[in-house]
Amino acid sequence: MIGLVLVAVVAGLLAGISPCILPVLPVVLVAGATGSSASTGQAADTAPPRAGIARPVAVVVGLALSFSLLILAGSELISLLHLPQDSLRDAGIALLILVGLGFLIPPLGALLERPFARIRARRPSGRGGGFVLGLALGVLYVPCAGPVLAAITVVGATHRVGLTAVFVTAAFAVGTAIPLLAVALAGDQLSRRVGALRRRAPQVRLAGGAVLIVMAMAIAFNAFQGLQRDVPSYSTALQGSAKVRSQLNALTGVRATSLTKCNPNSTALVECGPAPQFKGITAWLNTPGGKPLTMSQLRGKVVLVDFWTYSCINCQRTLPHVEAWYRDYAKDGFVVVGVHTPEFAFEHVVSNVRTEAADFGVRYPVAIDDSYDTWNAYDNEYWPADYLIDAQGDVRHVHFGEGDYSTTEQLIRELLADAHPGLRLPAPTNVPNLTPVGEMNPETYVGYDRLQYLVPANTVVENAPAAYHFPATLPLGGLGLSGTWTEHSQEATAGQGAEMELGFLAKDVYLVLGGSGTIEESINGRESTTVMVSGVPRLYTLYRASATGTGTLLLRVSPGVQAYDFTFG
Repeated sequence: MIGLVLVAVVAGLLAGISPCILPVLPVVLVAGATGSSASTGQAADTAPPRAGIARPVAVVVGLALSFSLLILAGSELISLLHLPQDSLRDAGIALLILVGLGFLIPPLGALLERPFARIRARRPSGRGGGFVLGLALGVLYVPCAGPVLAAITVVGATHRVGLTAVFVTAAFAVGTAIPLLAVALAGDQLSRRVGALRRRAPQVRLAGGAVLIVMAMAIAFNAFQGLQRDVPSYSTALQGSAKVRSQLNALTGVRATSLTKCNPNSTALVECGPAPQFKGITAWLNTPGGKPLTMSQLRGKVVLVDFWTYSCINCQRTLPHVEAWYRDYAKDGFVVVGVHTPEFAFEHVVSNVRTEAADFGVRYPVAIDDSYDTWNAYDNEYWPADYLIDAQGDVRHVHFGEGDYSTTEQLIRELLADAHPGLRLPAPTNVPNLTPVGEMNPETYVGYDRLQYLVPANTVVENAPAAYHFPATLPLGGLGLSGTWTEHSQEATAGQGAEMELGFLAKDVYLVLGGSGTIEESINGRESTTVMVSGVPRLYTLYRASATGTGTLLLRVSPGVQAYDFTFG
């Protein structure tokens, strides 16, 4: 556990200096700067001599405490109360605005600090207001982390809070508090050394309140969304190591397998341990009589377990390679098992999977993993993901995502040659690699559960028809709605006059659609085409070009059509 705690401290430290936290830095700096010159409701010349140091510390302590309590209990609380997932964030924004108003309105500031003054049985010194401010910041800070925080969040949501989770959460909070405390103290020193700030305490207090309110509104309207999305986390590599992943899995209650020791970037065969059994499979496709397969039955075969879901464009680009390997090497003892683990509700329907698998030309066995039991047995996290298993039943290679097909095929050939000495294999397959390279839009969901890129962001009405309006300007990567839409958790259903626009950077644009109707689409005001939507919900191609470029896609959607998820190539 010591190693995991140390990693949590370092991960918190890295998160504390990552671009993700830039939205809260001005708030922390203002908290420090107003600490010695003014408390939330009082001028500097009435504050105790050391209030300036105490207040920045109180801000960071409040942040660490609310962050930790949120992670350990917040997810469970909002689940029990059936509140939206954004409730805690919204509460933090409201509290931040309230504290800002406390700077602007001294009587309100004194009222906010009064409970803390009573606890200390002394008049407020600014530490109480700083602590309240820290509590608000802790809620807003939650998105700024990686797998360590994700694991702790799962603990809170699944009611498995234990001593290890508490230690790891506290370690992350300590790590992230260090750079924030430095910023707060810098603000304090600034206000101490610049005499003008002390002479103008009321003006400083008013400016600080204005900054708090402006930053709260900016966070509420996702003004920093692009920065947080485009700059990667510094701590991903550290938290993604095999040892740490294994410990995080133990923390969340997911059974860690020896597969966590596998290096997915290896270009040679490795020893990853026995392949997990197929678990919780609700149906089998492309097997005699729909009978299940087991790992013991497949002993002596070289097996590729391919996790996929049919509406995933990354999986669709991988399928031709997997199908070609199965076609060319099946006679030599090679078996593919496509484990279909659904992302959307319609992908749980076996008949939908059967139809789409047939349309894609999938001939190898497909296991329907609706309960995610096999996904969890493999400790998998990706679509697509490939696990290559030798004739003895051991996993020898792992690959996540698209690409690197030649390496996977070469390792398949090596395992077949090992299993059957003297075997004469056919020439390697020659399927074009269509893995996209370069910058492009991130995956863009339309349902409110993951509606990250809607502009403006605060206009969503959940589970009821509502009128929407396009923004005056649409940024690159932004999604706009107009007309009547009903936002559901996974998709949005079009009503009267429904339109959608997307600012894209890509070569190809795809959209998962369901229902029945038509979509009239245009690119940059021209090239109007009609897309007919019917049958099984699936991925539709909206735009293809010879090279990556930017543009605005406008869709006029007939009532009843369901839009799920944009992906790009």
